Amino acid sequence: MKYPKFLLACVFCLFFISNYAQESDDDTQKGKFKQENMFLGTSFNLAIANRSFNVGLNPEIGYSLTRWLDAGVSLNINYFSQNASDFSNYRYRNFNLGGGPFLRIWPLSFLHFQIQPEYNWISSNQKNVLTNQSGTYKYQAGSLLVGVGYGSHIIGSHYSYVTLMIDVLQNLNSPYRDQFNDPLPVFRAGFGMYLKPRRR
Repeated sequence: MKYPKFLLACVFCLFFISNYAQESDDDTQKGKFKQENMFLGTSFNLAIANRSFNVGLNPEIGYSLTRWLDAGVSLNINYFSQNASDFSNYRYRNFNLGGGPFLRIWPLSFLHFQIQPEYNWISSNQKNVLTNQSGTYKYQAGSLLVGVGYGSHIIGSHYSYVTLMIDVLQNLNSPYRDQFNDPLPVFRAGFGMYLKPRRR
């Protein structure tokens, strides 16, 4: 139960940050929901390292709280594979589903920072290539992705970005860490549209 509590704490932190952002932005009327600020999109993530490969799809829905802050929820569908090496006889093939909230902060029109806690349910097939013994295991893991990226962000129209992130938690079962618990770089390219185009 350790990671669900962590995820809940992250959600509360994101809520307080978003509440502060609403109060501090001149264009936002406190308590007023703007349909043109709601967006729907997806991102693709890719990580390649020595003898390992990670690819995933991340549909997301969110809301632009201010000109410089987006918040939302992202789902995670991810595949990870790692081949045996001189240091390990095991080959891994993992599939996981998960999700969590995210914050995307735009200090400049083309630059953003992203914070994304996730919780994942993982099915792992592990095979010892020397003995040919294999097994499938199911477990859960939390992660906290942080990173920086480049993109465009036009509220009421569309958005796109490319982000480089790493998992800063040291959970060995994380889909973003290899079998030696080293973080794998995660590249995500995302795009989306606002649900109600803003009138000019």
